Amino acid sequence: MGLALMKRPQYGYIVVVLVQIASACFFIMANTATATTDLSTAVLVRVDQSGNGDYKKIQDAIDSVPSNNSELVFIWVKPGVYREKITVPADKPFVTLSGAQAVNTIITWSEGGNIHESPTMTVLASDFVGRYLTIQNTYGSGDKAVALRVSGDRAAFYGCRILSYQDTLLDEVGSHYYKNCYIEGATDFICGDANSLFERCQLHSISGNNGSITAQSRNSPSENTGYVFLGCKITGNGSAFLGRPWGTYSRVVFTYTYLSGVIVPLGWDNWTDGTNQSSVFYAEYKCYGPGADRSKRVKWSQSLSKDEATPFLTKDMIGGKTWLRAPPTYFKRGSTIIKAGGSNL
Repeated sequence: MGLALMKRPQYGYIVVVLVQIASACFFIMANTATATTDLSTAVLVRVDQSGNGDYKKIQDAIDSVPSNNSELVFIWVKPGVYREKITVPADKPFVTLSGAQAVNTIITWSEGGNIHESPTMTVLASDFVGRYLTIQNTYGSGDKAVALRVSGDRAAFYGCRILSYQDTLLDEVGSHYYKNCYIEGATDFICGDANSLFERCQLHSISGNNGSITAQSRNSPSENTGYVFLGCKITGNGSAFLGRPWGTYSRVVFTYTYLSGVIVPLGWDNWTDGTNQSSVFYAEYKCYGPGADRSKRVKWSQSLSKDEATPFLTKDMIGGKTWLRAPPTYFKRGSTIIKAGGSNL
């Protein structure tokens, strides 16, 4: 949305080899309804532009995952700039796409226009993990230009950089978790109707004048959706609102978050429709910084008490206890099982 101005390797195992490979503090999800999924072991697929992997392109590695996949697949992307438009289809769940560092593992595309057609990366599958990647759309200003669209349930992103200008992150549908991510944009740059928790993320506004960080699109009080920002940091230049309603019952909560002077004193915008003021749920709890002064906030936003804020302060709000899982212990590669725990893939 936005302003009106607005081949596959054959898998199996025979030998166990203890090789130290990259591990980090992240989670892999499991569909609790899929009891046959082995959470201790993931198939390992390598992407390397130089030809020293299984594939040179990320999309080819994703395409190698079987339809209706029922085992964890770990796609390790070696450093490089990957000029690709990527889709993880709905019939390929349980995929992890991982770089080593977001600064040198870059997925980039340049396309503007349709919010569903412009994304550099689209995730339609459930139980997806993205980590240590830069995902960017370099189209610039002037139209919708999504970097990342997430429409699968139970998705998580760790240490990623998500960059564009308008509608950077289309956090569309499902329960999602973002941790230690850097998200940059100007106009409605986190938008959609997902139920998502952003923890320790940096939100960087590059709007010159009164952009909006969020545009959450909850359309009914019965929808269990909304965005919660926990322990985050808002930086940038120019000025920006914390959010405005793409949906009549838009819900956004900022907790324990640093608000820089980029946040306008009013805090929130009604998107030129006063009727939204009685239906949205826009709230803050224990935020701090020069932009956290609520003395000039719009009267229809809320400052939460401890009891009111409590439901928004844990992963329970996204049902995280049921689908966030520890990383696998082993990785399968052809006829070899690789023990997790070091730095060589």
